[in-house]
Amino acid sequence: MLERHELEAFLTLAEELHFGRTAERLHVSTARVSQTIAKLERRIGVPLFNRTSRRVELSPVGRQLLEEIGPAWSRIAEAYERAVEAGKGLTGLLRVAFTGPAAGQLLAGATQAFRTRHPDCEVRIKEAHLPQVLPWLRDGEADIALTCFPMREEGIVMGPVLVREARMLAVPAGHPFARRAAVSVEDLARVTLLQVPGTLPESLRRDWAPDRTPAGKPITLGPSAMTFNETLTLVGAGEGVFVVGAHARRYFARPDVVYVPFGDAEPAEWGLVWSADGATARTRAFGEAALGLVQTPGVPTQAE
Repeated sequence: MLERHELEAFLTLAEELHFGRTAERLHVSTARVSQTIAKLERRIGVPLFNRTSRRVELSPVGRQLLEEIGPAWSRIAEAYERAVEAGKGLTGLLRVAFTGPAAGQLLAGATQAFRTRHPDCEVRIKEAHLPQVLPWLRDGEADIALTCFPMREEGIVMGPVLVREARMLAVPAGHPFARRAAVSVEDLARVTLLQVPGTLPESLRRDWAPDRTPAGKPITLGPSAMTFNETLTLVGAGEGVFVVGAHARRYFARPDVVYVPFGDAEPAEWGLVWSADGATARTRAFGEAALGLVQTPGVPTQAE
């Protein structure tokens, strides 16, 4: 089996037909090139080059070896260069997903900032329902997604938090809580709490639909739905209540649902996630553009 340095020495010398120029291209000494070729010829058993004091030529066996391995090596080198070019993020396609209209609005701004920095990289935006985010990232349908945290899952990278917002409780319009100015996390022990789908990471399910209050009181968990609108429909129908971010009051106003602020809940967090296998320069550059956007004066990092 050819070692890489032997292959590079042979192919370069076959092109240059000069030991000195070959050594310069490979950034090694002329003696090193000569030793490498001599060792390779001993292993093969015949000369690969005919050498005189005035010139270097390929031997018949050397010419045959070049014809057989040269094209394959060229394809490997070209494939490597294409991979490097794709990783640089200077060209190509970046597919970005988001969950919900508030995330979409922030994503649109981040996309514009990214396009300004990397005009030769095409960006395609697509809305995803929450249970679709991880499958899309794993299957390559999306390269990066803006969604709610925490998405702690093997093979998934969570970027920095981009937005924090207060949590609210979505309750049926006729529910006693609907008349309150605020609710407590401990109040969840008194109602049926709708769940997020079981296919989502446990970290997300426990954060948005815990089975116990901070004081240890059990919480009755109800059904789940595939989409956010389906969940709100269950809330309006009296099937249970649901924890939401404060943006829901603005983007999902409904006559059958009332949003009541929590007085003691930790804020909800949103950010970018991507597959660890897809951590290219493009995804990192998009994350930097999004973070730079929310850190710009005048751009809120706390949703109303």
